[in-house]
Amino acid sequence: MMLLEFFYYIGYFLDKRYKLKRQKRLPHKVISIGNITVGGTGKTPATIAIAEEAKRRGFSPIILTRGYKGRAKGPCFVTPSLHHSIAPSLLFGDEPVLMAERLKDVPIVKCSDRYEGGMFALQHLSTNSPILFILDDGFQHRRLYRDMDIVLIDGLNPFGNRRMLPIGPMREPLKELKRADIFVATKAKNKALSDELGNINPEAPVYFSEYRIHKVRDMDGNEYPIEMLKDKKVYAFCGIANPDSFRQTVLSVAEEARGFRAYRDHYKYTKTDMDYLKKQCKYLTCDFLITTEKDMVKLKELNLPEKILCIEIGFFIDKAFFDYIFNCLIENFDIIAT
Repeated sequence: MMLLEFFYYIGYFLDKRYKLKRQKRLPHKVISIGNITVGGTGKTPATIAIAEEAKRRGFSPIILTRGYKGRAKGPCFVTPSLHHSIAPSLLFGDEPVLMAERLKDVPIVKCSDRYEGGMFALQHLSTNSPILFILDDGFQHRRLYRDMDIVLIDGLNPFGNRRMLPIGPMREPLKELKRADIFVATKAKNKALSDELGNINPEAPVYFSEYRIHKVRDMDGNEYPIEMLKDKKVYAFCGIANPDSFRQTVLSVAEEARGFRAYRDHYKYTKTDMDYLKKQCKYLTCDFLITTEKDMVKLKELNLPEKILCIEIGFFIDKAFFDYIFNCLIENFDIIAT
């Protein structure tokens, strides 16, 4: 173990012990969706899909999120409207606003302390359906007890160099996967990964998921058929953890991607950036600028060109995955969700 990695581990270990001793429990079931590495494993689309399935099966899901880089302090409900004095993405964070736009009837609470956020939700909401808390990016949030930990792992690059931060992408040691209840391998059906996970934690089932294009739309929400891009030339850009994944998605649907610009994850776009992108699009005679749904959330307050589209990505997985989750959870509920 290298010196910087060792110092990180000491801090991680002390933080883990401190928070486990002070762990709190909400009065309703809690599902955590997280990962063990930094970077994009597709937690947001998975959270959206599980919340939608929970609604379909008769639950009242409430999403608890940290709201990474969001300026809003204390527990608050995430709203995607532009009536705030600052842009919603700056106030709540990129992913929470994205989820709020997709999940119109699912409350999303931003709070660094997810227990506090959950209690805040219970004080302000009422429902006759069984409440289910969904903890976004919560595998390391030990301050809150979870009834189920779902861990997403990138099937193309599961653990990088298998070193912890800052030397590698691991947030915690690989052995911590023993506390997972379900594994989801994303992006690729990696049998070697499935075998390794089975050796680490034989009690947790492994499912394979895909991320496919859900829809293509403009900034006003107007939808377009995916096939429309087949004969179009585009300039693509994004500010996400795994830009190459988006580039491959664009190449799979557009006739020609004449340019591509990757910004850092959670990048805050400026008017200068937008002017540059518009000029590139015009110079390369492209039909459209195209970006991710997450990036479109942050661009709304800028003067956008008419010919800008975003690609929404959906989480697709076998129905058995959802059956397993909800069959486990309903055991202690008085109703049976259908």
